[in-house]
Amino acid sequence: MKWLEKIAVEKNRGTPCPSGFSRPVPASADASFRRYFRVTRCGETFIVMDAPPTQEPCEPFVRISGWLRQMGLNAPEVLAWDETKGFMLLSDLGQQTYQQALTLQTADRLYGDALSALVRLQVKGAEYVARLPAYDAQRLGDEMALFAHWLVGIHLNLEVPADWEQVVQALVENALAQPQVFVHRDYHSRNLMVSDPNPGILDFQDALVGPLTYDAVSLLRDCYLRWPEQKVIQWRDAWFAQLVEAGVQQRRDHAAFVRAFDLMGVQRHLKAAGIFARLWHRDGKARYLEDIPNTLRYIVEVGRAWPETASLAHWVAERVLPALEAKNGH
Repeated sequence: MKWLEKIAVEKNRGTPCPSGFSRPVPASADASFRRYFRVTRCGETFIVMDAPPTQEPCEPFVRISGWLRQMGLNAPEVLAWDETKGFMLLSDLGQQTYQQALTLQTADRLYGDALSALVRLQVKGAEYVARLPAYDAQRLGDEMALFAHWLVGIHLNLEVPADWEQVVQALVENALAQPQVFVHRDYHSRNLMVSDPNPGILDFQDALVGPLTYDAVSLLRDCYLRWPEQKVIQWRDAWFAQLVEAGVQQRRDHAAFVRAFDLMGVQRHLKAAGIFARLWHRDGKARYLEDIPNTLRYIVEVGRAWPETASLAHWVAERVLPALEAKNGH
């Protein structure tokens, strides 16, 4: 990349290491149009992000990375940026994601770090939220419409149940009734790196101001992982205790907090299941199809506990999951 060669020349001025960058090696890809490469220079690794400007504008990434770092969180430092071509040189937060590192032995420590970082984001982020788009009723509803259109309609050739709009409305109201905070929006095991300080935080460019429980339920009821429910409750309540200590929640509100957390998860998982189907039918990315059953099971297990979502949970269990299994040939 000529762009990298130019940066190397600039960095070489007055440094004891007059070398260029190594040939880029693929580092990772995600559900977007962005691509990531790892390069080395003078024994230090860096990440090159290739984000086509017409499809993946970089300005939010640059701006929010700066905010997170000002909050004391470990986000990549933007070292160079070619705005017209969509290339970016970033500090490297490591090669091990939470998804790769999490075991029963490491989970308490890793989730403890991630939830402490989340509290910091929610408290320190207060000064930035006025500059973020709102996670409003329109956006929340549009996300759940992805489930109805892409998974139920396109993928499975089914129709949503008769009370679908009432369920959507209840989930929107639950989200809007919560304290509105800085929301990462994709805070889960594939976007957190094992790093020092821990965690390294990635994929934050779609941040919004929105519901308090959104990021925590994304993390603890992760579409790509599954933990025993008693562990999820343990981590959830440890996070709640930190929120109380920070003055974000009142201890007496625990029951309402649990309801908000659970219903927020149902909204998140409806959206995610729809996106996974869209990634296949629109973008040709098949690997996300395997994450749909786990995501739907959260809707069944959590949704049946609450009157607002019990009928939805029953319908997903009786109609959607069997249709998915039949389509997959199981």
